[in-house]
Amino acid sequence: MPESREFRSGFVCFVGRPNTGKSTLTNALVGAKIAITSSRPQTTRHTIRGIVHREHAQLILVDTPGLHRPRTLLGQRLNDLVRDTYSEVDVIALCIPADEKIGPGDRWIVQQVRQMAPKTTLLGVVTKIDKVGREQIAKQLLAVSELLGPECEVIPVSAVKGEQVEVLVDLIASQMPPGPAFYPDGELTDEPEETLMAELIREAALEGVRDELPHSLAVVIEEVLPREEREDMLDVHALLYVERPSQKAIIIGKGGARLKEVGTNARKQIEHILGTRIYLHLHVKIAKDWQRDPKQLGKLGF
Repeated sequence: MPESREFRSGFVCFVGRPNTGKSTLTNALVGAKIAITSSRPQTTRHTIRGIVHREHAQLILVDTPGLHRPRTLLGQRLNDLVRDTYSEVDVIALCIPADEKIGPGDRWIVQQVRQMAPKTTLLGVVTKIDKVGREQIAKQLLAVSELLGPECEVIPVSAVKGEQVEVLVDLIASQMPPGPAFYPDGELTDEPEETLMAELIREAALEGVRDELPHSLAVVIEEVLPREEREDMLDVHALLYVERPSQKAIIIGKGGARLKEVGTNARKQIEHILGTRIYLHLHVKIAKDWQRDPKQLGKLGF
């Protein structure tokens, strides 16, 4: 690397419809699992910042909830969070999968981004290129370029295979202002550990549940305590809130089997992040229509 290469740092936000590969890309760039991945809309509830460290740059990835037409007070609050984020980042990267046609949802997002952050650099990222052949990739690159206009760069990547990921890092870095690193080397996120734990439990609880629990699930970490007589272990107490008794039954499963599975899966992920063993206590509670109730939204951290 040439000595004269100037260090750059700044903030980038991946946008796109649900399941376009935004969180997978965030995790691939950071090199660790910090954003939860799911095929359902509105999985990401918090602005999780992942930090990408390179010799010549530091990129802070801001992972927002997907922008959507809100139907509840929660939806409105999530959209407000997105608007604030768009206006504060240096680069917005629109993710569109290589294996899906550009649709009205993509056009609507571009329109919203242009309205909310007209001066922010916009890039196109064609994701999931491992799923299609070269001809389809070329077609999609052209289509995204037409959608965004000739002034916007478009790049193909596969986060799963790691293809073109470093090229994307370099491209985003080149759009950042020169400046020092914001975070010390080795730090991967500025999210509190409780937030990450809650998100991982939520991801495990949503796994495999088709449409029964789209946005009705919130997770709150009640307390994290050192295990008595065990220095190498933590007790984590978490509450899973749903809106109806039928949803509670889905999460718990027959004879508690599903909740046990959720606990096992979430525990492995949390132990990996914390680097210590944990004992996970999960309890499911009903908070009727919490998505529409300002008081309950505040209590659940929204």
